[in-house]
Amino acid sequence: MSKNTMHDGTATASRPGTGNTPAPAALRKSLKNRHVQLIALGGAIGTGLFYGSSESIALAGPSILLAYLVGGLAIFMIARALGEMSVEDPRAGAFSYYATRYWSKRAGFVSGWNYWFNYILVSMVELSVVGSFVNYWFPAIPQWVSAAVFLVVIAAMNLLGVSKFGEFEFWFAIIKIVAVIAMIVGGLAVLIAGLPTDSGVKASFSNWFALDGGVLPHGLLQQSADGQWTGLLMALVVVMFSFGGTELIGITAGETEDPRRTIPRATNGIIWRILVFYIGALGVIMAVVPWNTIDGTTSPFVQIFDSVGVHAAAGILNFVCLTAVMSVYNSGLYANSRMLYSLARQGNAPEILGKLNFHGVPVVGVLASAAITALAVVVVFLWPDFAFNYLMSIATIAAAINWIMIMVTEIKFRRMVAAGDGPAELKGLKGKEALDKIAFKLPFANVTPYVVIAFMLLVVVLMCFSASYRIAVIAGVIWLAVLFAAAQLALGKSGSERGEDAAVIVDAAAATAE
Repeated sequence: MSKNTMHDGTATASRPGTGNTPAPAALRKSLKNRHVQLIALGGAIGTGLFYGSSESIALAGPSILLAYLVGGLAIFMIARALGEMSVEDPRAGAFSYYATRYWSKRAGFVSGWNYWFNYILVSMVELSVVGSFVNYWFPAIPQWVSAAVFLVVIAAMNLLGVSKFGEFEFWFAIIKIVAVIAMIVGGLAVLIAGLPTDSGVKASFSNWFALDGGVLPHGLLQQSADGQWTGLLMALVVVMFSFGGTELIGITAGETEDPRRTIPRATNGIIWRILVFYIGALGVIMAVVPWNTIDGTTSPFVQIFDSVGVHAAAGILNFVCLTAVMSVYNSGLYANSRMLYSLARQGNAPEILGKLNFHGVPVVGVLASAAITALAVVVVFLWPDFAFNYLMSIATIAAAINWIMIMVTEIKFRRMVAAGDGPAELKGLKGKEALDKIAFKLPFANVTPYVVIAFMLLVVVLMCFSASYRIAVIAGVIWLAVLFAAAQLALGKSGSERGEDAAVIVDAAAATAE
């Protein structure tokens, strides 16, 4: 019986009596351009913007806009590095596959399992707070019931196929986008019309400069009387981790209809999303609501409407945040199932996690990730202090580990392309000729990865200045040690080798005929 290879590289056996018709066991390239565009757009907007932005404003005042610009540029370059590899070699599992193929098997193991566990913890937190949003309208419903219902519903949605996932995520993103645009338009109307506000301070962009301390009220980095560190640099820590999830674009590449066209468009749009949805939104907020009155007791988005007497904003934002939580868990479960699929195909996870159903969905990967998330949510409800102080610390540092590994992998990817050992589209070419043929190049690729890595290491150092983040650095060192030990046990001496076959992610049997 001969074997055929599908578009995503998945081996599928021909059924007897059906000629060359492949068995329906491959990832489906069903994500359309509009799906990927909105997944990328929605990935940059979450509860971190709606509620967490108050923490970053308190740390840096108006200079938070500069922090979002600098941090946004760094995350844009990370996405461009991932996009460069995804366009040339679109695969499920993205950076885990690339780390295996262009770095080493151990790197692929660490990258994949680090990302999977990171999203388990992020999903855990999102599900643990979903009950608080439901209780806004239905206070009698226990929070664990809300968490259980949403977990089951979203897991079921993911089992319907990638096109259904893309459709749900499309509409989740639309809701968040409309909410932010409405706030920006409403805020601009207040500024242009000169409407009175409850704060007693006239709404004006001059509030960025005129209030006590000006643009840099806490300087670059300073310690307050209570021992807390504040300033522009400390705000970078909060800002960077509000961008978590942007790398989801790379995960979708293996199931996108036309990745060579869609991935560049979605990636290039990231910088404009950051300018509009973060810098634009917060800039308007701080013009209408004095930044020194934003204390975190309520969302800045609610404050801007409350200040002009629109008190229904709290209920509207509660609905938006509920959909944002659902969106994060939906995309997290999708990313985790595809990462387990990728790890299984690399031989870095049990083989059963790489099995696909008729709809092209790694069912066991979806169900396993959902089950582990459910256990994690139980831990949150039983030991909330432990969960949020320790488990979320690992999630925080895991994002930094992931981004650094993407940039290191990109460096190695370019070296292999130049050596003539790149993806299929670049085979047979070497040196500058090969590099020039890369369709979606990382800007200033000779220096950008090193600058971004240095920036991320700076963020890690800054985390050590904060008691709440310091534990994340310690947990991160322990977590890396655990991952390396697990990789050593799983891979042994072969861990330092790279997956030299360009199709290392797929069933090795696809290369042979039976």
